[in-house]
Amino acid sequence: MTIGIVSYGAYVPRYRIKIEEIARLWGDDAEALKKGLMVYEKSVPDVDEDAATIAVEAARSAVARGEIDPSRIGAVYTGSESHPYAVKPTSTIVGQAIGATPVMTAADFEFACKAGTAAIQACMGLVSSGMIDLGLAIGADVSQGAPSDALEYTAAAGGVACIIGNKESEIAAIIEDTYSFTTDTPDFWRREGMPYPEHGGRFTGDPGYFRHVTNGARGLMEKIGTKPEDYDYAVFHQPNGKFPTRAAKMLGFSRAQIEPGLVVPKIGNTYSGSCLMGIAATLDQAKPGDRIFATAFGSGAGSDAFSITVTDKIEEIRDRAPKVSELIKDPIYIDYARYAKHKGKIRLA
Repeated sequence: MTIGIVSYGAYVPRYRIKIEEIARLWGDDAEALKKGLMVYEKSVPDVDEDAATIAVEAARSAVARGEIDPSRIGAVYTGSESHPYAVKPTSTIVGQAIGATPVMTAADFEFACKAGTAAIQACMGLVSSGMIDLGLAIGADVSQGAPSDALEYTAAAGGVACIIGNKESEIAAIIEDTYSFTTDTPDFWRREGMPYPEHGGRFTGDPGYFRHVTNGARGLMEKIGTKPEDYDYAVFHQPNGKFPTRAAKMLGFSRAQIEPGLVVPKIGNTYSGSCLMGIAATLDQAKPGDRIFATAFGSGAGSDAFSITVTDKIEEIRDRAPKVSELIKDPIYIDYARYAKHKGKIRLA
C-alpha cells in the first residue's frame, strides 16, 4: 500500500528578535553566538498566540492546499512540548476549528522536538490499517527558554501540519519507509509546573542529538538499501544551524542537499515543528521524482527517519497555500522588553 503526504501547511509568527538584541541585554558576544549557533534571529509568538493557535493555522493551510473535505479526516494528533493546557487536548481544538469533528480520534503527542513526526507515524498506521481515510499530524510549539539561558537564543515559535493518506491519486509525497531509534537519554527535561526546561549540557550533542540522528538515519538507509547520493534533498532536526550541518557531513550528505530546508538561521528552533518545517520548505521547491531524506530528533531521546519521494501532485497543490519562504519574509522586529511581554516572561505577582 502506498502511503504519503496528501497535503501540508505551515505557520510562522511574523514577530522576530535578533540575536544581537538578546545578547545586548545579557552582555554576551553576539557575533560569537551567531557564528557558533548559525542562528541570526528567531520567531516570536504574538501575545495571543500559543501552540494551539499555531496548530490551527498550520492545519487550515494544509486543508486549503489540498482542497480537503475535513469530514474525511479521521484522526488529529498534535505534537508539542508547549501545549497550552496540562489537562485539555490541543487536538480537539484543531479538529473543531477545521470542521473535522465529531467523527474522529484525537490525542496530543509529546516527545520533545519529534512529537510531530511521531504523530505522522501514528497516522500512517491508522491509514494503512483502514481505520481512517485521512490523518492530520501536526508539530507546533511556542518553545521556552529561561532568561539568559543558552536556549533563549534559539527557542522559537511555529508549526507544520501534514495530512496523511493512501489514495495514490491524492499523494503529493510518498513516504517510502520510516525508522526510529530511541533510548532513555536525559539530555533535556521540564517537570510539571516548571516554567522553563533544563538541559544536561554534556548530553546534548554526541550522546543526545548526534547518536540518535545518525543511528536513525543509517538504520533507515540500511533497511531500504539507499545511500546519501540517492537523495536530492536532506532535512535533519534543526536546534540550531550547526548541528544539522554537522550531522549531514557525518552521514555523507552535502551542504547543497540540506540548504533548501535549512530555515533555522532565520526563524530559530520551532521544536516540534523544526524537522517538519524543513520538509515543508523542501516540498515548496522540490520537483516530481525528487527524493527527500529526513530525520527528526526529540530529546529524551529518539529519532524518526523518513524516505520520501515527491509525485506529480505537488505541482497541483503547492501554490494553494503560503510557502515557508513567504511566511518568513517581511518580519516585524521587536526589542527584548516587547519579546518578554509576548513570551510571558513578565509575570504579575
